[in-house]
Amino acid sequence: MMRLVYIVFFLEAGFVLIVIPWLAFWDRNYFAQLLPTLHAVITNNFVRGAVSGLGVINIVVGLRELLSLLSGRASERPPSINPSRLAND
Repeated sequence: MMRLVYIVFFLEAGFVLIVIPWLAFWDRNYFAQLLPTLHAVITNNFVRGAVSGLGVINIVVGLRELLSLLSGRASERPPSINPSRLAND
């Protein structure tokens, strides 16, 4: 169950990191308004792209964990009991 929470967190954080840097919300940052140098840095398209790149990495990690979780359930099935094996023990 906890693993599923991590997967949802990675996917949600990834989508937020991809979208937020390109919205007007990103430009109206309170701290960036106080420090003009910081505003110049965070409104740079390269910085926005780097933040979006971190979002892509988060989504990839979330999807890999999801695939690992789904494939792990298929392999966790108990092996079938072979009657001939029981007779030899």
